Amino acid sequence: MSCKSSTIFSKEKFGCKSFPGKAAAGPLVCCGMIPGVGINWNSAAGPLSGSRPKQVKDVAHQDEVVRVVTNTLETTNCPHMLFYGPPGTGKTTNPLAIAHQLFGPELYKSRVLELNASDDRGINVVRTKIKNFAAAAVGSGRQGGYPCPPYKIIILDEADSMTEDAQNALRRTMETYSKVTRFFFICNYISRIIEPLASRCAKFRFKPLTDEVMSSRISYICREEGLNLDSKALSTLSSISQGDLRRAITYLQGAARLFGSSISSKDLIRVSGVIPGEDVQALFSACISGNFDLAEKEVGSIIAEGYPVSQMLSQLYDMVVEADDVSDEQKAIICKKFAECLVDGAGEYLQLLGVASNTMRALCNMPQEFSFGN
Repeated sequence: MSCKSSTIFSKEKFGCKSFPGKAAAGPLVCCGMIPGVGINWNSAAGPLSGSRPKQVKDVAHQDEVVRVVTNTLETTNCPHMLFYGPPGTGKTTNPLAIAHQLFGPELYKSRVLELNASDDRGINVVRTKIKNFAAAAVGSGRQGGYPCPPYKIIILDEADSMTEDAQNALRRTMETYSKVTRFFFICNYISRIIEPLASRCAKFRFKPLTDEVMSSRISYICREEGLNLDSKALSTLSSISQGDLRRAITYLQGAARLFGSSISSKDLIRVSGVIPGEDVQALFSACISGNFDLAEKEVGSIIAEGYPVSQMLSQLYDMVVEADDVSDEQKAIICKKFAECLVDGAGEYLQLLGVASNTMRALCNMPQEFSFGN
């Protein structure tokens, strides 16, 4: 049955005078911070650790957030703040820059408490460590050219991973010590922050970086560092990074380590873990053909290659939705079956085979339900 188918990074080139740091071990060394994004190459632990911008104005590509926060800093009367949005957009960089701009390097450690997902942030920690820090009194007055307002800052990164009990325990602490402590919450999903906390904060949404911004920044890095990235590779890197510049720079670093200064689209796909487009197309074409044996063969090949089924489902979904020769009705049926297969769960082979079978039924207008004789 068939149906109609439809290198080496140098410190000097990035101007590290503003963001000094030690050189990383290994062949790939870059300067301190990529300006305005909070990305650091100079740590042996990887490109994402180390110093960050110390000024809010250095956080680029989030113009609305920067403008509002800058105006707030002029009065030094910060409210509680909630920063949310996708990864790699500057959510953590911004509150850290606020703290550095208010207190400077000397008072930073005594005035700022940072807790992230790797720290214990259960209800007991909220009732002891956080409460004790929030309750401590502080002085006021300018010091070393910094405003040094009479309050401290508690930064809770990945706050959406905190339990509901721990979040509820923070409510009274925020109210009781609001005169001497400000809370900055950072999260990917604002829906996971309980409403009593969210309503006490000024909210700042960080938008994903556009393809134009991603391409511009990546092109700048490649140009300054002598990397050869053609237009196809540049487009691929922007696409697989999905608006996350931190991820894009990590992929670029990995590709430079493995393949040198000339980086192709295939090189980036290899280091990113994305399934090659021809493999996704092969499965999609098998579904279009209406040949179950061919589809089963492609599914087996994908499993044998060790590709994650979740990644294949994501890319197959994109291919179906963007296909011009698939009707909206067929797309709706396929997406519904995608959701059902994900909810039902099963082994990876059966899960992907079920998706392929249901996609084939929709594309080839087969009956969606089979009836068996008595």
